[in-house]
Amino acid sequence: MPVRIRLRLAPLCLLPQLAFANGSEPPLFTPRPIAAHIYDGDWEHFVGGGLASLDCNGDRFPDLVAAGGSNPVQLMVNRTKTPGANVQFTADTPEALTPTGVTGIYPLDIDGDGILDLAVLRVGADQLLRGTGDCQFEPFDDLGFSSGDHWTTAFSATWENGAQLPTLAFGTYVDRSNSDGPFEACDDTLLYRPEGHRYGPPNRLKPGYCALSMLFTNWHRRADGPAQGRADLRISNDRHYYVRDGQEQMWKMTTPPVLYQQDDGWAPYHLWGMGIASRDLNGDGFSDVYLTSMGDQKLQLFDPAGIGPSYRDVTYDYGTTAHRPTSGGDGRPSTGWHADFGDVNNDGLDDIFVTKGNVEQMPDAAMRDPNTLLIQGVDGRFADAAAAAQIASMARSRGAVLRDLNLDGRLDLAVVNRRAPMELYQNATQATGNWLSLSLRGIAPNTQAIGAFVELDTGTRIHTREITVGGGHAGGSVGDLHFGLGEAQGLQLRVIWPDGETTEWQAVPPNQHTTVIQ
Repeated sequence: MPVRIRLRLAPLCLLPQLAFANGSEPPLFTPRPIAAHIYDGDWEHFVGGGLASLDCNGDRFPDLVAAGGSNPVQLMVNRTKTPGANVQFTADTPEALTPTGVTGIYPLDIDGDGILDLAVLRVGADQLLRGTGDCQFEPFDDLGFSSGDHWTTAFSATWENGAQLPTLAFGTYVDRSNSDGPFEACDDTLLYRPEGHRYGPPNRLKPGYCALSMLFTNWHRRADGPAQGRADLRISNDRHYYVRDGQEQMWKMTTPPVLYQQDDGWAPYHLWGMGIASRDLNGDGFSDVYLTSMGDQKLQLFDPAGIGPSYRDVTYDYGTTAHRPTSGGDGRPSTGWHADFGDVNNDGLDDIFVTKGNVEQMPDAAMRDPNTLLIQGVDGRFADAAAAAQIASMARSRGAVLRDLNLDGRLDLAVVNRRAPMELYQNATQATGNWLSLSLRGIAPNTQAIGAFVELDTGTRIHTREITVGGGHAGGSVGDLHFGLGEAQGLQLRVIWPDGETTEWQAVPPNQHTTVIQ
């Protein structure tokens, strides 16, 4: 099928389009009002509390869906009046989204109709909800999906070759039916591979090690050509409950799936694994990962010279461990949850946002544990600017969304908190650089082009993005990709679609929205 690139001009950012002088001033956010919402509940809701963003009514403004735990889910419809106006949301939750016990939510187009659906993670039976347009949802009645009573805390999805439906992975936590638990009582990962246009019973991926985040990623791809191979399933696990013998996992998505071992290039890692964020940080065309945990957070760069899925820890000098609070006066170790990459000052360098907060009352961890905003310098090192940016919340934060919520070219922020109100921040940074907003439309049934790679050549480096569903902590975002560009003007863009079809390099102007259609 011919490949078309459709350019849609969005209003230019009203700020001076100057390259941000890295380190000369911090980013700045201002709080915005949002409807009252709290993630609450007993032990089962110490974890979870995810936040999802999607455009559920077709106006391009991202809407939000927040897990509630013992409280109901809330859908926040984006009512921002025009691009660049103050961010505004209105709570307008359809009946199908009112159940309690929800730990997390991930948007994706399951049935290939071009309207986003929802995977709802619960303490109890998980749900797949069909989007019907205008931010309305209803249960799927024809997919054959059936979930048992699990404590689900992680999710990811991918499209395997020739499939009519996505492959779904649900990560479960502690098996509550195990009378010997909760320690060393982790439940299995549930993998749903489609059988035509329906799902059969799940494949149980054993052993499970109490998953709190998972991500299908195609680590095989070549840096200089079309995508190849398949997406494999990376899982971040909580050593607090697997205690011993467990580790981080990577499942090779063969039939049946098998775990990568050290002989395959996979190194064992032991974390209090909470969240996964993925981004090519060093410009080599391969996705690197940021893993949240208690104590040290871990940034790992993919090693293309390795024999398999080989990732190497960066050194402490990178400044990415975020292991203790940098404000608030509590010197005990931090607890990281959700992580997200994004260029908050549009200087062409990706930054990292991490939600923090005590599990509940763990005495060995910081109680005043503010969220972290790691700003990347020109030397590749990071420094926390959350306090200066006025987003260093002391609440027990869990899920978050780092997206351009008012379409002005700057990334805004929303955060779900445990036992504290949800927070919304608008990016008010003045000295920002150029930017580009990009969306993809794939061929049905994979209308989101999950598994595609986007390459943006700025003249000094190539920014590579892998299109995925999953990761984070109990919530994810779909929709426009945001690129900070600094002073770059002459841009070249190409897309490697999931089937390997590759567009020609095309010139795209900065400071606008671009849609690429397969």
